[in-house]
Amino acid sequence: MKDKDVVEKAFDNLKERLNLRLLAVSSKPSLDGKLLVQFVALIYLSYITKKMQENKLFKTYTLQEVLDELDVIECFEVPGRRLQVSETTKHQIELYPKLGPRYNSPKI
Repeated sequence: MKDKDVVEKAFDNLKERLNLRLLAVSSKPSLDGKLLVQFVALIYLSYITKKMQENKLFKTYTLQEVLDELDVIECFEVPGRRLQVSETTKHQIELYPKLGPRYNSPKI
């Protein structure tokens, strides 16, 4: 029963973070698009939460702190050239491998 409460609380927190409570849109296609984007974002947040638990990152970070730390990294593409990644800090480079293979550290 405790696990169910933990899951429900985590889901409620994620819904609040993604602003799922207010679905003010002007058309059905807008609603569909908003729900799809929020659903995909919820999947990513769940994945990051799982990786943080596996790597015991909640001892030193909150989910919001991890998101804020990685949010400032920018990636851009110039046609005909390699994907460019903005400057990353030592702290960000140490955090990336702990979040799984899809979050490999960018080359500096």
